[in-house]
Amino acid sequence: MAWAATTAYNAQAQSKESSLWDASMPALQLKSSTRLEEVIAPALRDQLPSYIKAEQITGQADINSVLEGGAELRRADTVIRADRVEYTVADDTVNAQGNVHINRGGNVYQGTALKLQVDAFQGDFTDATYQFLETQGHGNADRIEFIDRDNTIVYQATYTTCLRDDAASWTPDWVIRAKRIELDRVEDVGVAYGGTLEFKGVPIIPVPAMSFPLSDKRKSGLLPPTIGIDSVSGVEYSQPYYWNIAPNRDATITPTLMSKRGVSLGTEFRYLEPTYSGALDTEFTPNDKLRDRDRWAYNWKHATSLATPIGGIGLNWNLSRVSDDNYWRDFSRMPGNSDSFGQSNQRLLNSNGRLSWSSGKHSVSLYAQKWQVLQDIDAPITPPFNRMPQLQWRYNTDAWATKGWDVNMMAETTRFEADTRDGRKHQDNGQRSYGLLQVSRPVLLSGGFVTPKVQLHTSNYQFEDFSATRPRSKSFSIPTLSLDSGLIYERDTTLRGRGYTQTLEPRAFYTYTPYRDQSMVPLYDTALTDFNFGSIYSENSYTGRDRIADNHLLTIGVTTRYLKPEDGSEVARLGIAQRLRFEDQRVGLGYDALGKKGWSDILVGGGITWNSRWSTDGLVQYNRDTQRTARSSISARYTPGPYKTLSAAYRFQREDSLQIANQGSEQVDFGWQWPLNAGRTNAFGEATGGGRWYSVGRLNYSMYDKKLVDAIVGFEYDSCCWIGRVVVERMQNSRNDSNTRLLFQIEFVGLSRLSLGADPLRSLQEFVPGYRPLRDHAGTTPSRFSNYD
Repeated sequence: MAWAATTAYNAQAQSKESSLWDASMPALQLKSSTRLEEVIAPALRDQLPSYIKAEQITGQADINSVLEGGAELRRADTVIRADRVEYTVADDTVNAQGNVHINRGGNVYQGTALKLQVDAFQGDFTDATYQFLETQGHGNADRIEFIDRDNTIVYQATYTTCLRDDAASWTPDWVIRAKRIELDRVEDVGVAYGGTLEFKGVPIIPVPAMSFPLSDKRKSGLLPPTIGIDSVSGVEYSQPYYWNIAPNRDATITPTLMSKRGVSLGTEFRYLEPTYSGALDTEFTPNDKLRDRDRWAYNWKHATSLATPIGGIGLNWNLSRVSDDNYWRDFSRMPGNSDSFGQSNQRLLNSNGRLSWSSGKHSVSLYAQKWQVLQDIDAPITPPFNRMPQLQWRYNTDAWATKGWDVNMMAETTRFEADTRDGRKHQDNGQRSYGLLQVSRPVLLSGGFVTPKVQLHTSNYQFEDFSATRPRSKSFSIPTLSLDSGLIYERDTTLRGRGYTQTLEPRAFYTYTPYRDQSMVPLYDTALTDFNFGSIYSENSYTGRDRIADNHLLTIGVTTRYLKPEDGSEVARLGIAQRLRFEDQRVGLGYDALGKKGWSDILVGGGITWNSRWSTDGLVQYNRDTQRTARSSISARYTPGPYKTLSAAYRFQREDSLQIANQGSEQVDFGWQWPLNAGRTNAFGEATGGGRWYSVGRLNYSMYDKKLVDAIVGFEYDSCCWIGRVVVERMQNSRNDSNTRLLFQIEFVGLSRLSLGADPLRSLQEFVPGYRPLRDHAGTTPSRFSNYD
């Protein structure tokens, strides 16, 4: 008569005097925990008991056991099941035959025959299959050799992440076939030797030696190559190598072969320490056949932050340089910038560094900035001024906070120098010293606020080149008075059957700055601010220190908002504002239209979050004198689910609408990511069978110029275990010139990516509003208990 029995015994050899049934158990120490342990500590593993279960158990106590009929042995995170199991206590060995199943920490192995030392996890498995928990990668093997707990060798093996279906004729879309695959669970890396990568049954890449991840852990090894065809460089082949130097340091080394130009070497080194971090990006092309010279470029970003007894000390720099003026047009990537359109034509390279100190209310910084201008004879650029250097002191205090006063002081002196195209010294080189004293006393009321403020701007200029029209030095002292005030009313209201809190926020802002003639000083760092809801309530019309506008004006406006009472989040917003100028503006930049006495254009703006899917935003600048819209923009976004987003925007700007001549434009912008067919998907919206097509892109059309400005259009195909991307990218280099390129990529999920041309994924992420890379859900690593059987 068959019978069932269940018992337990210690993994260590028990005393010969004890029997299998009444073996003493180690004392258990229980402690509360909110979760089971994913990883079992080695010291605890030796103390854990083993459990056996079968329809029939025979054997000798403390020597061996024979389990037949639904045989099962469990110890720690290891489960062994088979039709028949022989267990020898002395050497902790299992011999199993028939439908053998191993589950070790969620990783599953199945086969016909197993010999294994359980605790050491050493042994052989024949005619086996395997599947890993974290990546769901799986495959078949003639034999699996367990070296130890962390290392396994699989012979005559396959590997894929494609989900198996129930069809008898199922074959994976992609698979690695190898003579040997070595699996390292410490580094979470697999290395295949002597095989090929097959796609749709066709061998596409030989695999003499290829590594692949067993988890998301960083690892050293070859990254996917990039193959491109360029009219300038010819055929390009780049093979990056990733070096995981340490947990806080890594490097990517990328040699590139260009058929028309030669070879180049790119490197990116990153480091992260408790007090400093940075990245060094370099590119070197020896003897470039295109220009018959060595070409190079680098970008080095570094940040240091130290806490010392005398205060916080910071040291930061961002250094960028290239070898020549033609670098931007000859190379598709500038070090320090992403390889995508809109970046390769950067012609102003900024190098800067800052040494700073702060303690309490005081801070001091020494700043230097130097530009490299990549000149084009057909479109020259006026070189900006370099700061060589700038010394600044700030004092911000709330010592009078009990009395309601805010006091801020700032003083700086800057040496400005600029290069000229002919190499001569710039006529405006000089030294500017600037000081600002600002005192305000905010008064907060139960239903509003009043903030009077006084500012005193002082400037002194020392010029190298002076004449009768411009003296050697010039000084200014310009006061500014302002009064900001507003009320906030609230009421409960109902809109479309739902309760909200509605606010009504009228606001009035008055400012006065007397006129001081500043036309004789150069524009070192000054430009016109944009006319929007932020700048309309500000004292100065310009950024920088070289122009303090003689504003005498009053801004009035009102804003209403709809807020959710449960969390205060904004559902809708509508605002309107307008300036009343009491005197004509006289201080200007020389190329902007100065403000006239009277009412300014009216600003109307608002936004609505209709629900979790729909949102809209808009802004209109209306001129009362001409009774025409000077500028307007409206945008909307629809995001009903994962990998589904539509965005549209319309922007119009009439000439002179921003007080700068000949800047009219009218553009329509449309972006999208949308599935083209249903397919079968999981909870994250990812394809689980049948394949799913997506269309993705962004179009920017200039109605003013009647042409497409920038465009990126592509298709993505998600087929459960691989993703294909084809993207056409058009970049407008200048008013008459554009650049077009075709990008292609195939991503083997859980293995690698192969690209033809630059990486299309990077372009889509940067330029398509709301784009979400397929399979980017931020999920936790699956628990071993989710596959515990």
